[in-house]
Amino acid sequence: MEKVRGNKVKFNPDRIVMSGGATGAHETLAFCLADPGEAFLVPTPYYPGYDRDLRWRTGIQLFPVVCESSNEFKITRETLEDAYEKAQEANIKVKGLILNNPSNPLGTVLDKTTLRDAMSFICEKNIHLICDEIYSATVFDEPGFISIAEIAEESSVSKHRDLIHIVYSLSKDLGFPGFRVGIIYSYNDAVVNCARKMSSFGLVSTQTQHLIASMLSDDIFVEKFLDESAKRLAERHRVFTRGLAKVGIKSLGGNAGLFCWMDLKRLLKEPTFEAEMELWHLIIDEVKLNVSPGASFRCSEPGWFRVCFANMDDETMRIALQRIHKFVIQKTGLDQPMTRKQYKRSELEISLSFRRLDEFIMTPRMLSSPHSHMTSPLVRART
Repeated sequence: MEKVRGNKVKFNPDRIVMSGGATGAHETLAFCLADPGEAFLVPTPYYPGYDRDLRWRTGIQLFPVVCESSNEFKITRETLEDAYEKAQEANIKVKGLILNNPSNPLGTVLDKTTLRDAMSFICEKNIHLICDEIYSATVFDEPGFISIAEIAEESSVSKHRDLIHIVYSLSKDLGFPGFRVGIIYSYNDAVVNCARKMSSFGLVSTQTQHLIASMLSDDIFVEKFLDESAKRLAERHRVFTRGLAKVGIKSLGGNAGLFCWMDLKRLLKEPTFEAEMELWHLIIDEVKLNVSPGASFRCSEPGWFRVCFANMDDETMRIALQRIHKFVIQKTGLDQPMTRKQYKRSELEISLSFRRLDEFIMTPRMLSSPHSHMTSPLVRART
């Protein structure tokens, strides 16, 4: 954790509680910090698994902090205050704020100003701050990652440090989702003690801990792995977003994560979530690409989709982009059905497009991302 954060902060091992992945860590914190019916504020769009991880067994609520594309879905003090006031009006007690940094699904990082504003907000309201930092080592471009732990070291925050809790895991940064290794790092003694007692319900096996400890003790390997991972993610993101841009698909300017947040609003029949779901079913069933609709992330605007690009080889990505190109060309010409000549021309345009794409794509070797044990879910194997 210190290495990923540029050795700018130090972590006390006594404040670490092991957990069966970030899923268990989130649930444990929810049990520790809130009672059934109470709520955490969560900026939208947010990871759909939060609804399961934080709510199902704890009985707590997630109250949305609505962020919009007009300012690239940035979190502002105004949006935080607005969400807090609406929760109060609904007679919902707010116990904390959850931040996902870097963001899933946006693929963006929070800057120091935003983190300080969030810290100021929770101090003023005397509520907790949970920072989910499981994508911290996936940052592949500037601006760099800033952990809430850095903000916690500032003198202005020292009196309220016990309100800060960090969730981390190895699933994304080291590609170990199946090992289920997560942690809670809390600056609050009572939370550490309570979480440690509750950890019996989601232990990380001794064998797994020994294996991971042995691997992480190899500083040279870890440093090379993280460096190579960042390079591959940067290249894959560049190639994929450039491929989308070739057919006019815009995406949010991200610099972290294993995915991008693409804008398909112009392909909607109308600006509604019903139209978004219709488009999603079309992409799944006809185009046979596995993407996630913005509605599943509680996005406030229809037409946004998350697409993962890191867990496939180069050839699979090429096929995925080819399908996207073909679909967009056909979709944007639906008002006037293509003639046979136009269809052949579109096929030729796609072919030539990928001939140019191959000029700047990664080397032909089949590089699989180290970030997932799953097999190429973007391109579905359905026929």
